[in-house]
Amino acid sequence: MKKTLYVCLLIVCLPIRTLLAQPVERLVKLIITPDHTDWTYRIGEPVRFTIQAYQNSVPLKGARLRYEIGPEKMTPTKTETITLKDTPITVDAGTMRTAGFLRCVAMVEVDGKEYRNLTTAAFEPEKIQPTVANPSDFKAFWDKAKEDLAKLPIDARMTLLPERCTESTNVYHLSLQNIDNSRFYGILCVPKKEGKYPAILRVPGAGVRPYGGMIAEADKGFITLEVGIHGVPVIMDPGVYLDLSRGPLRNYQQANLDDRDRYYYKRVYLGCVRAVDYLASMPQFDGQNLAVTGGSQGGALSIITAALDPRIKWLGAYYPALCDVTGYLNNRAGGWPHLFTGNNLDVNNKPDKIRTTGYYDVVNFARLVNVPGFYSWGFNDETCPPTSMYAAYNVIPGKKTLELFRDTGHWTYPEQTEKLMTWLMAQLKGGR
Repeated sequence: MKKTLYVCLLIVCLPIRTLLAQPVERLVKLIITPDHTDWTYRIGEPVRFTIQAYQNSVPLKGARLRYEIGPEKMTPTKTETITLKDTPITVDAGTMRTAGFLRCVAMVEVDGKEYRNLTTAAFEPEKIQPTVANPSDFKAFWDKAKEDLAKLPIDARMTLLPERCTESTNVYHLSLQNIDNSRFYGILCVPKKEGKYPAILRVPGAGVRPYGGMIAEADKGFITLEVGIHGVPVIMDPGVYLDLSRGPLRNYQQANLDDRDRYYYKRVYLGCVRAVDYLASMPQFDGQNLAVTGGSQGGALSIITAALDPRIKWLGAYYPALCDVTGYLNNRAGGWPHLFTGNNLDVNNKPDKIRTTGYYDVVNFARLVNVPGFYSWGFNDETCPPTSMYAAYNVIPGKKTLELFRDTGHWTYPEQTEKLMTWLMAQLKGGR
């Protein structure tokens, strides 16, 4: 009964997008198809998109369709409104003269409701280079931060969660000492059977929420730790997280951006290192095989943690955020949290804030990643634009695998997550 109640509360407090593996089916479907099956073009090569709307699985006729074409997240360079017929619409979208992504967005209104879809063509994305500055003292700054963290005791406090335990796994609420007299919380899962095990650290996407823990993976013979980043327990009533997200933690990703030593993410990045400290200290850990994984903000934190801590041997990242955030200042898309566009531009377009981003942008951590990594995203992501992700991926010196699911936005197919986790667990098991 307790476990059922917990699951119900967890579902209530999570955003809908978190619960769904992919978007909900809609009555009207807009299909936009590029004329290259791999969605990829040479710089200067023209692109043609085919657009077709369907209702009840047959072509929609008579409705007015508007489409827009332009570099992703930028002002459209071409727009047109057309009346739909039986046959698909073919659009000459032009080309790009530099490496990047050209997006076609289509919208149609039926019975007062607007339906929207998009498709994005890639132009030699492996040539995309970062715009964010790389501070000369970047490594020194983070080495000093880690030294300060190491002076603090881990001070681990564990509380068994009997209602979450399984026949083969013990589940705990874990609290660790972090910088600035703060704590770092998570859900720790440990196999009950005596032995030595590989470990997986899961770092979270953006938002404020409780966590359930990686119990299924622990049942397969892994120590797992799923962390929150906000310095609050991760097993509270769902309403508490809602209040925090609307109150003191609203727009946390911009807090103290004018000061590199006080910026919100300094405590977060070091908290991830502290989580590694704890996992590496566990007597059940096999001493060698430790991986980190996550998506969006968690994809960013996976790359960052692997860069900061050599005890991480593998990483798996979905659509990483916080990549090349200054892209918008250079006339192209920047990464979440979109600090330099829209309403944020006037607030953040200041020398001290721009300077701070150099110490926290994933790009500059990516330059230091030398461990094997599995990365996965799609071309249609509007939250973490592919231009920004490639800017980070292209500078990673370590062995890397990029698995593209081109039509995905800021979501994953079940097959996509299965592929990444299968790879990650195979590396860990193989290293034992």
